[in-house]
Amino acid sequence: MTRVEHSVETLLELAMEAAELAGRLLRDGRPAGLGVAATKSSPVDVVTEMDIAAEKLITDFLIDFRPLDGYLGEEGGTTSEGVSGVRWVIDPLDGTVNYLYGLPSWAVSIGIEMYGERVAGVVEVPMRGETYFAQRGLGAFVTGGVYGKKHVRLRCRETAPLSEALVATGFNYVAEVRAHQAEVARDLIPQVRDIRRGGSAAIDLCDVAAGRLDGYYERGLHPWDLAAGDIIAREAGALTGGRPGRPADGELTVAASPGVFEPLQALLDGLGAWHD
Repeated sequence: MTRVEHSVETLLELAMEAAELAGRLLRDGRPAGLGVAATKSSPVDVVTEMDIAAEKLITDFLIDFRPLDGYLGEEGGTTSEGVSGVRWVIDPLDGTVNYLYGLPSWAVSIGIEMYGERVAGVVEVPMRGETYFAQRGLGAFVTGGVYGKKHVRLRCRETAPLSEALVATGFNYVAEVRAHQAEVARDLIPQVRDIRRGGSAAIDLCDVAAGRLDGYYERGLHPWDLAAGDIIAREAGALTGGRPGRPADGELTVAASPGVFEPLQALLDGLGAWHD
């Protein structure tokens, strides 16, 4: 493939506009009788009509500007390899079950890859009124909500002993897998300050970036779950990875402030957080 120069700043601006549009649709257009449109890995792993509508809005918007790019969306409405070297990795509604129940912890996540490397990402959290975004090498920022209208640079939390770390996680929707994850959490709880389960990987990664969490881990994430949140956390000074020596992936994703990362990663590896 011939390498073509792209402006990452321009791509990020498009992603932010698309995420804002989708967030507004999801927030303001949520039907009172919202129901399940389909299921994925299990009967409790759901897709709503709004997931599908939000993904279509995002991809239609981006394709108008970037018809030659690749697209990977969670709901599969638009999936293409593209020929430009740019790929958009889209989770139109991260935290679908929260959204279905009217809980506020859900987000729109759009990651941008260039020639296979993550270069930027945005996570829109409409019920907080917050937008998180990052560009490789230029830092991570947030605007809106409690932060006001200014772009506030994000920094992960100061290093704490693992025993004083507040750690978030998520659970799989397959009952047998979730049971093993509960065993891991049971063994982890006495060794950290406490555990939180918010229901949105994208928000958890942004909360690590913002210093609202010391760490986060989860097994079973897909590329769209972490494409934006991973670069936001890293650009805020956090470390991310999978099992020791490996990148964050579906086997295991860990994100934490630098002093917490290695002991948390090692502990999770020893507890078997990377397998079902």
